[in-house]
Amino acid sequence: MIARLISIGTELALGQTVDTNSAWLAQQLARAGIVCDRHVTVGDDRSVIAQIIRESAAAAPLVIITGGLGPTPDDLTRESLADVLSAPLELHESMLSQIEEFFRQRGRTMHDRNRVQAMIPVGAVPIENLRGTAPGISARIGDARIFALPGVPDEMRAMFERSVWPRIVAAADGRAIVQRVIHSFGMSESEIGHRIADLMERGRNPSVGTSAADLIISIRINAAAAPPDEAARLADSDAAEVRSRLGHCIFGEGEQSLATAVAQLLIGRGATVATAESCTGGLIATRLTDVPGSSAYFVQGLVTYANEAKERLLGVAAGLLREHGAVSEPVAEAMADRCRKISGTDYALSVTGIAGPTGATADKPIGLVYVALAGPAGVKARELRLGATLTRAQVRDRAAKAALNMLRLQLLA
Repeated sequence: MIARLISIGTELALGQTVDTNSAWLAQQLARAGIVCDRHVTVGDDRSVIAQIIRESAAAAPLVIITGGLGPTPDDLTRESLADVLSAPLELHESMLSQIEEFFRQRGRTMHDRNRVQAMIPVGAVPIENLRGTAPGISARIGDARIFALPGVPDEMRAMFERSVWPRIVAAADGRAIVQRVIHSFGMSESEIGHRIADLMERGRNPSVGTSAADLIISIRINAAAAPPDEAARLADSDAAEVRSRLGHCIFGEGEQSLATAVAQLLIGRGATVATAESCTGGLIATRLTDVPGSSAYFVQGLVTYANEAKERLLGVAAGLLREHGAVSEPVAEAMADRCRKISGTDYALSVTGIAGPTGATADKPIGLVYVALAGPAGVKARELRLGATLTRAQVRDRAAKAALNMLRLQLLA
């Protein structure tokens, strides 16, 4: 089955608000083997909304609309749907009672304008909203089933799961699309593409593709089959093959982050870590402690931005700083080594570099960063030349990831 998703709102069309509803809905529909061939965003224009609904209903048997069901004059989904159905709007007393009760329970006075939310096109069916004031609408346009849902994400999701999903599953043919997303770090997208080229051939099931975001290369696997267990088997088989071919550059799957992967390894080995950071300003420590249960492995973080702080808090020799400069391999190694000794941890990470946009010299450009790791086997450092065209935030982000990955690989050794 093919589905079309329509998001209503000028704020979405102008990019002032990010449309998360379509991404979430597409993922849910895939569970029933339904492929979304288009996500359409439409501004608050009644005639354009109606036109898009007509076109979508003619092209797909399932159309889901989000947004435009509020009480203000720019909420035009119900009117546009009524235009397509050639049906007037009528007041549903049961929906009005629910809206009134919503306000009464909260000790608020309902504005008369909220009555419009209980107006439903004749022939359509309202869908209860247990979390807000905007009922959804279910309708038929030719052979297409239409669902109009609120734009507020938590209201939309609750309504979809309670009232829409059961109807979709009942109409589905038992097929499912099972997704696996595997994350890697440290290998280029082109090299990954070379190693799994046969898995990425067009027309193959599962379909396999890659995407890149801030040095994280994700391999996306989509398997379609009936029953769902067979789709899961196909997806898991490809996932195992990808892991085998890419080895240690794979760090996680799904929502797992690089920091989460490091945290799990530290906990599994009963090891502890501390950080000494300069250009990243505590970003590594933040990511390590963003993981629940971080007190099991994270001891402390030192932000030694100035040279004086490196001397006073870490005991880095003033002569070393004068001879090599703060942004250097010897200083990164000294920071990590001293941090480990002061903290009494199994491992310590350090980072020092030039994040920009100022502070660069001919010898030390923006994006030059040194990361170091101190551990039972000694201290090792790595030079990164991340590029002078990156923003300050990008340099800091990539330096933090490189440091975390250095620790991850050491823990896997």
